[in-house]
Amino acid sequence: MCVAIPGRVTEINGTTAKVDFNGNTVNVNIGLIEPKVGQYVLVHAGCAIEVMEKEQAQDIIDLFADLEELQS
Repeated sequence: MCVAIPGRVTEINGTTAKVDFNGNTVNVNIGLIEPKVGQYVLVHAGCAIEVMEKEQAQDIIDLFADLEELQS
């Protein structure tokens, strides 16, 4: 099973963006989409595959937090 995770774009440089995942900043390939700084993107295997609304992204982030809490 593969999981895609939402994060917020903090910087764009060509086809690479710095994306913040709850404080962890990762370089992500954005060649498939055209996000803007401040938008949320869904990332799978190092590639942004979709621009998301903030509310939708937050719902998924909250779900992952709930799952992590259940495992503790």
